[in-house]
Amino acid sequence: MAHTVTVWRAAQLVGVPRGVLQQRIRAGELALGDDGRIPTDALLKLYPQAKLEESGLLERVATIKDEAFAKRVRERLLPSQEVLAQRLFAQTQELADIKRHLERYHALVMELRQRIHAAAAEPGDDARWRELKETADRGLARVLATESVDVLDVMDDMLKVMSAQVTLRPSGREFTIEGHDTLLQAGLRAGLKLNYGCGNGSCGMCKVRVISGHVAKVQPFDYPLSEAERTQGYTLMCAHTAASSELVIETLEARGPQDIAPQQIVAAVRANSELAPNTRLLHLQTPRTNRLRFLAGQSVTLGLAGSSATGGEDIHATYPVASCPCDDRNLHFYIARDADDAFAQQVFGGSVRPGQPVTVWGPLGEFVLADSQRPLVFAACDTGFAPVKSLIEHALALDAAPSLTLFWLSTRGDGHFQANQCRAWSEALDSFEVTLMHHGDAREGARQMAKAMRADLFDIDCDFYVAGPEPFVATLDAQLAEAGVPKSQRFTEDI
Repeated sequence: MAHTVTVWRAAQLVGVPRGVLQQRIRAGELALGDDGRIPTDALLKLYPQAKLEESGLLERVATIKDEAFAKRVRERLLPSQEVLAQRLFAQTQELADIKRHLERYHALVMELRQRIHAAAAEPGDDARWRELKETADRGLARVLATESVDVLDVMDDMLKVMSAQVTLRPSGREFTIEGHDTLLQAGLRAGLKLNYGCGNGSCGMCKVRVISGHVAKVQPFDYPLSEAERTQGYTLMCAHTAASSELVIETLEARGPQDIAPQQIVAAVRANSELAPNTRLLHLQTPRTNRLRFLAGQSVTLGLAGSSATGGEDIHATYPVASCPCDDRNLHFYIARDADDAFAQQVFGGSVRPGQPVTVWGPLGEFVLADSQRPLVFAACDTGFAPVKSLIEHALALDAAPSLTLFWLSTRGDGHFQANQCRAWSEALDSFEVTLMHHGDAREGARQMAKAMRADLFDIDCDFYVAGPEPFVATLDAQLAEAGVPKSQRFTEDI
């Protein structure tokens, strides 16, 4: 019987984005089994040994004796000793069950073989008995013959101990838990829109029902689960991790911005640092017990209490969040120098210092990733890179898009204030490409960007996400529409 793995695990094993495998499945290049899983022998035919070596997994297996590597595995990949013991016990139990069944089948086959031999040796030998005897002998020879081990089967068994795979019902989405992550942490890091509140076991909003598999408690929680809830398998994602290599849980996920409740949080300034002469990074940190739940690409309103520096008046301004929702405590904002923006003047004037409270209202906006498996194209102008960066990090966490392409226009000298980050993505990820452009006029820059896109992308069925000043967004969106990109595949945000 062929060994099978889920699409998510298959992508891990061969080192490609999940979206690439899904495309090849839709194209008929890779067939799924009756259970919706991928046979490892078919996966090996599509991705031969050279591809596996490029994925780095074989190298990691081969260098397991290396001390530095072993330390990284312990610190980043392996769960706690208790969870690891539970997963090893579950896998050992599974192997013992398989061994017991094989022994029984072997005894049954050997008994049948002996009876066939006895019947074939009796006087008045029938040719059909001889044929049956030869068939049994050949079959046993094939079963007992030594065959090479499927390397993917070995790697899959190893990954089942090092990491656990979680499937959500009813959506069918999957994610992997590594290291000491809780279910909630791993799910958010994978880009899922999970329901949660405090993140520390007090509110109960991350309550889910375990359908199959086992969980292990990794941190204390105060929320009182009723006896009926415990009997039905309910648990808190923020306080538990997967104890079995495969886990299925039932929970509802946010479908979009309408499912995210408005929040008001008092955060503290963690840092106010210069990215470029006219751009600063404002880093806010929320309390551990009151994190901001938002979707990638959304914005919030920031408020500073009145002071002598503001003439006693409170100051408010709305900015897109530049960081990923997977790290809901640490919120990043790109603040551009603007004489008409009172909040920006305080940031550049030195009045906004570490430890200072800043009120956060939100989230706001509908500039979020659509549920799609098409290639993604992002277009940003100046600080329009903020929501685009959040979307890119979210897309990378989802690992569902076959490719990601970024075009970033700068209308000022220091407009590409995070060019190194973009180049790092491009160098590290085969499926990511970036084009940095300069033009003093946002409209003309948008036209040149459309021309550059047309050369490579307009003939490809892509989703386009455009963010920046209104002249840039309106011009590029019109160019995309003129090129035949459907409205349902164009998403825009004025910054």
